[in-house]
Amino acid sequence: MRAIDAATPVPLLVVRLRDLEHIAWRKGRAAARALEKSCLRSFGYAAARTLRSEDVMAHDEESEDFLAALLSPMRVSGAVATPNDCRATLARLASATKSAGGARIETGWTLICGLGEEKDSLAKAVEGALERGARERERYAFFSTIGHELRTPLTSIRGYLETLLEEDLDPTTARRFLEVARNEAMRMGRLVDDMFDVSMLDLRAGAPLGESTALGPSITAALNVVAPFAAARGTSVQHLPAAASHVVAIGADRLVQALVNVLDNAIKHGRERGRVLVSSTALDQRYVDVRIDDDGPGIAADEREAVFELARRGANARAGGSGIGLAVVRLMVERVGGEIDVHESRLGGAQFRVRLPLAAPPPAALSSTAVSR
Repeated sequence: MRAIDAATPVPLLVVRLRDLEHIAWRKGRAAARALEKSCLRSFGYAAARTLRSEDVMAHDEESEDFLAALLSPMRVSGAVATPNDCRATLARLASATKSAGGARIETGWTLICGLGEEKDSLAKAVEGALERGARERERYAFFSTIGHELRTPLTSIRGYLETLLEEDLDPTTARRFLEVARNEAMRMGRLVDDMFDVSMLDLRAGAPLGESTALGPSITAALNVVAPFAAARGTSVQHLPAAASHVVAIGADRLVQALVNVLDNAIKHGRERGRVLVSSTALDQRYVDVRIDDDGPGIAADEREAVFELARRGANARAGGSGIGLAVVRLMVERVGGEIDVHESRLGGAQFRVRLPLAAPPPAALSSTAVSR
């Protein structure tokens, strides 16, 4: 890449192939080189259509990085491209590169001044760009999570209030609907408070201590939340109560939100006018399993781990979605020492199993004999 004037900050865009070394080790250097050439052709083609006449692109055969420097002064705000211009250009270059080889990529951009041919300064600029990209993706994921988590109680409140306004309900039913809407509003307020305290995406914060809640009422509360959505799709949601009551080591709001997210997923991706089955059973003295079955297309075995990643959705997904809900469930459940996974359902679709730790029983009170001693 040619030297850049030290007086003018220039945006540097970076697209890095994540899997190149892994492919070289697994399939051989020739396969990795073929992938690199394919990505380079696509990157170059996209660059030719996207970059301006004075912009430049670069790729070193010894590197996994594809670079573009936006040197053209013919941009919206003069000599320096705007952040939106950088992100839009980077998105087009990254999309072309990813489509060409199907490999995972990292992206980022940064502003550089006076960058010449020194490899050390270029390497620092590239790493800085990728760090910025990672921060921007984290920020986007966090705010998307907030939006997703708040959308669920808002949708529930709206559904119950619209039913109250549009239908002539008996007083008992109307009062129950109002109580559900009020409880959802209060839960939304607590979620907002929690999000200001600690991001749900940050496991380093550690598990909250001493929280516990009864499983049965939490399942009932979650079913009440998704009832309007289930009714709109004509889905029958059946709950098989457990033979015994269980108290689990997770806060009530977190548990209800986790169950709502999984139920929402089951209703959304199950058959219209289909069936969802909710059951729970104790595994041993330490854990209880909550199982949510649907009758949708199911999830292929090789995708059952990916559906818990942020912004990932299964290939058989029938309905739209952000790809955030299940990722949030895993983070909340793992944060208290639980697990969630997915299997084939007896109804023909997917079965999500939420494994929760049972709350430790309170210590036995000292007997009067022990106290007297």
